[in-house]
Amino acid sequence: MNESQTVIGTVMAVIYQNEENGYAVLRLVTDEGELLTATGCIPCAAPGERLVANGTFAVHPQHGEQFVIDAADRYMPDDETQILNYLASGALRGVGPATAQKLVARFGAQTLSVIESEPEKLRTIQGITDKRAREIAQSFRAQMGLRRVMEFLTRYELPVALAVPLYRRYGADAMDAVRRNPYLLSGEPFHVEFSVSDEIALSLGVSGDAACRTEAGLLFELSHNELGGGHVFLPRHKLLAATVQLLDCGTDAAERALDDLIERGHIVCEQVANVEACYLARCHEAETYVAARLRAMLSDRPDKLRGASKVIDEIEREQGIEYAPLQRRAVELAAQEALLLLTGGPGTGKTTSVRGIVALFERMGLTVLLAAPTGRAAQRMGELCGREAQTIHRMLGMSWNEQTGEVSFAKSEQDPLEADAVILDEMSMVDLALMRAFLAALRPGCRLVMVGDSDQLPSVGAGNVFADLIRSGKLATVALTEIFRQAERSAIVRSAHAVNDGRMPELNNSADGDFFFLPRRDSARLVDTVVELCAHRLPEKMHLPAAEIQVLTPTRKGPTGTLALNRALQAALNPAAPAKRERPWGDGVFREGDRVMQIRNDYDVVWEKEDGTAGTGIFNGDVGRILQIDPSGELLTIAFDDRVATYTADMLAELDVAYATTVHKAQGSEYRGVIFVSAPCAPLLQVRGVLYTAITRARELLIIVGDDATVGRMAENDRQQRRYSGLRWRLKNG
Repeated sequence: MNESQTVIGTVMAVIYQNEENGYAVLRLVTDEGELLTATGCIPCAAPGERLVANGTFAVHPQHGEQFVIDAADRYMPDDETQILNYLASGALRGVGPATAQKLVARFGAQTLSVIESEPEKLRTIQGITDKRAREIAQSFRAQMGLRRVMEFLTRYELPVALAVPLYRRYGADAMDAVRRNPYLLSGEPFHVEFSVSDEIALSLGVSGDAACRTEAGLLFELSHNELGGGHVFLPRHKLLAATVQLLDCGTDAAERALDDLIERGHIVCEQVANVEACYLARCHEAETYVAARLRAMLSDRPDKLRGASKVIDEIEREQGIEYAPLQRRAVELAAQEALLLLTGGPGTGKTTSVRGIVALFERMGLTVLLAAPTGRAAQRMGELCGREAQTIHRMLGMSWNEQTGEVSFAKSEQDPLEADAVILDEMSMVDLALMRAFLAALRPGCRLVMVGDSDQLPSVGAGNVFADLIRSGKLATVALTEIFRQAERSAIVRSAHAVNDGRMPELNNSADGDFFFLPRRDSARLVDTVVELCAHRLPEKMHLPAAEIQVLTPTRKGPTGTLALNRALQAALNPAAPAKRERPWGDGVFREGDRVMQIRNDYDVVWEKEDGTAGTGIFNGDVGRILQIDPSGELLTIAFDDRVATYTADMLAELDVAYATTVHKAQGSEYRGVIFVSAPCAPLLQVRGVLYTAITRARELLIIVGDDATVGRMAENDRQQRRYSGLRWRLKNG
């Protein structure tokens, strides 16, 4: 491992600068006269400034040695030559080389001081108006403010990449805002570990029993359990106990702080069933809105279609099918109800029912929209229904506010969707916040059909919306249970239903089947088998390309987790070669041709399609392929289906190599071939929902490699982590 070193030098040139997060590639000349390339988070870097930088030397495959900066003290240029270089570089808005020459000729070594403190003097330079002088001063002051925030962050060993979002939100008051309340760093959109913001607060003189500290602890616990556990609220006694443990404070102090937060409206406390439920205000608003909107839709019953049975008969003839009783019931209810829930496992005919509902709505003269939570799910829905389907985010016109870090949607109650009916697929993936935004965009009288598999894993975000709606008993629901003859021939379908019933799937392999089990209890042999299947056996013997095979495992860690599997699969499926550029990252590399997955929502990423359509936003779970890595190694071009986006090196923390991925990350996706790794892992992951979801990701071929005892334990274990949510109760009791 490289030892940390200190480099002192002057910036000669800025090769690359990301204005969004401050990441830069610089050419430095050291005080010893050595010229080197340095990379790191240096917002507003400009030629002429001096750096005292701490970091490590690393060797780039294409470009040799680089100095990777971890932290840096920055000093503005202080002699006339350096000041001229700085200003002539375009670092300040409104100043180019010619103006820089005039400024330095007039003010000399005091030029920067004049710009910051006495900008009115700039008007003495020919061509600089009062307005332009103010713009130059504002640009310089913004840079200085950003630098001071960076110095503060460096002092507390916080990522300097936080400087840009902090300054973007609070402007010149960023430093004062953090000093007044260091705990804001643990909230949106910064997400610094609470222990870190707590340490800063205590070092700034906040006492251990200060009310602001206790309040911050309470808010953090609610937010942490929302993001990490999917809880919409916490019972009051659990919230208090968790906060007392987090802060090592007294229960009385926590009670007082909680009551103060409730009185000020930051937390809402309400009796839900037999629980005293404590919500973050936005979570309470979302849940009550969803419940109220659904109740309103239920009370506003649409006009029934006359002769519905005859119309359905005609649709059957046109589509050349005969609906099973429950399928027909689903289509009939769609003609009668404002809200319909359609659920069922694989092979039970959900797609056939949806196609029938679409045809029925069109016969009724309704404008129909199709949507799903992810791009892949929307694409699959569109292909199966023979018409366009969109992601919910795209349909609603999602945008991201750089100042607040909040997501907003163009479509709302004020500007609703132009639709008489919407069919929403993969409902198990829809969390409470997205459901709230979606319902707000439906105009009065719009019908809504929600389709999904309630036995799959719940949404990544907070809530358990689809299950809550079904269990409330208030919405018309059709649960498809009959496995059709054609589907029943599939061992994948039979295995999924066996697991859902708590039974071990049949592991006896048949030569003409679509499901195979390969016993491997030794971890190293298991990984070797998975690699052999992907690299040779399936492509060569079953004509299934490696690009259409997805390896799934319950866990990231351990000898059979995604980290270990991806290292082995990358080496076999996309080995290093002189013609392939690569970018070292962490303990591994990203290489041209690699399959990668976005692991968190990024609303800023700009993408473009071949037809010139452009947009922003790449989301958690989106899978792409690295098309190109530029010669500097700092820019990666990645294709996500039909969208192409450019990533800078500082954004690589948002990506994982994705030849293997966790079952949770595969929700909403379907693959021609799935290899599921069955090996001992954390007890919370050895559950029926994980196994069932993994099996149902396979369309044509499923291979389980590993330990049959683990498969059996997972099938038997129906333990589900409880999510605190009041939606079901509100629908039943509203």
